[in-house]
Amino acid sequence: MSRLMGSMFAACLLAITTSTTVSAANPDWPKSLTLGTASPGGVYYVYGEAVAKILTEKLGISVNPLPTQGPVHNVKLVESGGAQLGLVTMGVALEAWKGMADWGKPFHTIRALFPMYDTSFQFTVLRRSEVSSVAMLDKLDVGAGPRAGTGGVYVPKILSALGISARIGHGSWEEAARDLLSGRYNAVVMVGGAPFPAIQELEKKEPLNFISLSGSVVDLVRKAIPELSLSTIPAGTYASLAKDYTTVGVYNFAVGRSDLPEDLVYNLVKAVYDNQPRLVSSTDSAKETIPQNILKDTFLPFHPGAVRYYREIGINIPDALAAMN
Repeated sequence: MSRLMGSMFAACLLAITTSTTVSAANPDWPKSLTLGTASPGGVYYVYGEAVAKILTEKLGISVNPLPTQGPVHNVKLVESGGAQLGLVTMGVALEAWKGMADWGKPFHTIRALFPMYDTSFQFTVLRRSEVSSVAMLDKLDVGAGPRAGTGGVYVPKILSALGISARIGHGSWEEAARDLLSGRYNAVVMVGGAPFPAIQELEKKEPLNFISLSGSVVDLVRKAIPELSLSTIPAGTYASLAKDYTTVGVYNFAVGRSDLPEDLVYNLVKAVYDNQPRLVSSTDSAKETIPQNILKDTFLPFHPGAVRYYREIGINIPDALAAMN
């Protein structure tokens, strides 16, 4: 068993054994829900655990966070019924919805629930490293996180758009951090909200440098991958970050199955926003989990329960994104 799968299995057991079994608030609701998150060591996992705790308490049903390989895996789990909820980047969701690239067919079971935060591609090296630009990664070893995660999907595309040929490695974020320290990787592209837990743990051991992307590099990347956007991490977010860091990013949303009961989803979305300060106490990234950021979704239909909530609080959902049940 690989280290990634072993750690995911152990985390899965922990989630199951520590989850609280509660009576459903509504007899028509499922007795439990599974929420696909990502590899331990990343923001998705921390964010997903916090959401699951809030929903378990507020909905009166068990919501169990499942460690996964990330957005690609989560879309497939929601489509198959292996999970009812999942955390995804909108780039992955767009490819799945349209059946692009390697998806093979359109995946139309997912529905948007609420916006999460911007995922940044954080090009990270040890300060003692001689690597100081993205171009210097050519022919080097670069960690990109879980193969089916956002990094696994996009890091090869980003480097290819820049004409960079690197040896890309995959595994959990915890493994990536260890491999950077050991010298197996020359750099790791940490992909997630900021601050990223694996980066925070890394800089307790060694100071780091972050390779910023120049304006011309960002333009090249966005021309090749238009769903990516400019992303800035403020100075001081990490102890090692003395000035604002410029890179590219992609927005994240929570999604759910289209067949979830409307009133369940209405109450789920309401519970998340009503308890947003609790999310922020788990990760600063959740400061972006606000209703106004639903505008970051331009293509994925919202679940009818979510549409009802947003329209009740005066936020317009375009008819094109509210028409599908």
